[in-house]
Amino acid sequence: MGETSAFKSFFAGGFGGVCLVVAGHPLDTLKVRMQTMPVPPPGEPPMYKGTLDCVQKTFANEGIRGFYKGMAAPIVGVTPIFAVSFWGYAVGKKIQKWINPEKELTTISHFYAGAISGVFTTSVMVPGERIKCILQIQTGAGGKPEYSGPVDVAKKVFKQSGIRGLYKGTCATLLRDVPGSGMYFMTYEWFITKLTPEGKSRSQLSPLQILFAGGMAGIANWTVAIAPDTLKSRLQTAPEGTYPRGVRDVVRHLLREEGPSALFKGLLPVMLRAFPANAACFLGYEVALKFFNWLLPNV
Repeated sequence: MGETSAFKSFFAGGFGGVCLVVAGHPLDTLKVRMQTMPVPPPGEPPMYKGTLDCVQKTFANEGIRGFYKGMAAPIVGVTPIFAVSFWGYAVGKKIQKWINPEKELTTISHFYAGAISGVFTTSVMVPGERIKCILQIQTGAGGKPEYSGPVDVAKKVFKQSGIRGLYKGTCATLLRDVPGSGMYFMTYEWFITKLTPEGKSRSQLSPLQILFAGGMAGIANWTVAIAPDTLKSRLQTAPEGTYPRGVRDVVRHLLREEGPSALFKGLLPVMLRAFPANAACFLGYEVALKFFNWLLPNV
């Protein structure tokens, strides 16, 4: 992303995030449901036998709208989240250039800048993620749902646990987003560099090339983020008091009851989602950035 200003990165990143949510939310719902399904009693089958079974049961019980449950929270929150993410990445690059002005940014420099971005995004991401996950595990199969929507979730969680309830899962989110964001931006920059012919500018890359680089960035992100994301989903959807020591209790309980493979529940839907959603995100970012460069060439 070169020497793009943090100001432009902020607004272009917000638009990219909206593109990501619209493209990827249905598969995110499947991921969360598979990550948080209860351990079945002995002799009984699991709630979902696999990704396809989760798709079939969700559609049979709730229709197409079931795949978009909880989308209002990330749509409302995604603009500041991804705006802060891309802004944080630009800031991370500027910090490294300030420390060593003569040194060109390397592949590992982009990882460090992305990791800094992950710290920034956690502060604005956690409440929206908490609300989204709670809504996503409501199956709607019989009876009245406990929550009518994102605002209702926020009100009830705040009434029960205060602001700490909305920020439940902060440490788990940091464990996911610091390395995940580092891999995300590092991978995108690496592919963009490799796809740009010698003597040409990255602005001359085709939409398909940007989509490919963005999709591969998403795959790299989730390769390292899926396990801590499972811990985060379990923690954020558990009844109050289930894990008094936070993510440490989640790890102990999960490994004892289900084994290490449980950390990777939802891997198939998250990987199916990772490529198209993040391809859409980076294409949206690049398109918005070109617009801002045209509108504000000197900023």
